[in-house]
Amino acid sequence: MKIAYRREGRGAPVLLIHGVGGDSGNWGPIAARLQRRFDVIAMDLRGHGRSDLITGPVQAHDLARDAAQVLDECGVAASAVVGFSLGGTVAQALALDFPGRVARLAVMGSPCGRTPEERARALERIEFLKAHGAPALAEANRERWFTDEFRGAHPDAVERRVDQVKACDPASYLYAFTVFCTADFADRLPEIRVATLVVTGEHDVAATPRMARLMGERIGASQVRVLPRLRHSLLIEAPAQVGELLEGFLGNH
Repeated sequence: MKIAYRREGRGAPVLLIHGVGGDSGNWGPIAARLQRRFDVIAMDLRGHGRSDLITGPVQAHDLARDAAQVLDECGVAASAVVGFSLGGTVAQALALDFPGRVARLAVMGSPCGRTPEERARALERIEFLKAHGAPALAEANRERWFTDEFRGAHPDAVERRVDQVKACDPASYLYAFTVFCTADFADRLPEIRVATLVVTGEHDVAATPRMARLMGERIGASQVRVLPRLRHSLLIEAPAQVGELLEGFLGNH
């Protein structure tokens, strides 16, 4: 299976894993900032960007194997791993399935420990996607992803993100979105032993502050940052803030 990636910079390796309906380019200025100090490897998840399509149901564990494959191809034994949204779920799976490959872990905007009501709402979103398609879901997601202020000040950036989802392969998007809505490693988080940074937006309805704090409680060597005002789309709305957090965390060892 072809899993595409971009690699730039020098220093300790950092693997970046984007969210559902995105690609490695979503890291943009964050990757550019980290490249000054780190060997940055930004992968395209299966079914996204220049990677092969998803042709059947997958689990987070399958996507974690893809991430391990990228590390193998780059000749990297162990790397810091940073995942956003679905990428954060994949990063958790990588840390659990291949613990020796993950030196540090940062999980941003990723669900964990859903309540029964939250699980039901997530399953409803899968059914909405099946019935109406990714373009309709993306159109409805503007308010979930971005603050009112950002949507007003940066409509072009918002539309680029919406258009990115609309352009996804429909089957790949459905399979990946299903992983995002159903995978949950809350019960296994105490197995993660590496230093971990957990980040989410104050008003993220998918990856809530409660979920972030739960992750912080269950991963021993962890710190939690809830970013005021922000919703889900941290990489696009707050790249400077996220980049500063990551640079400090990754360089603090």
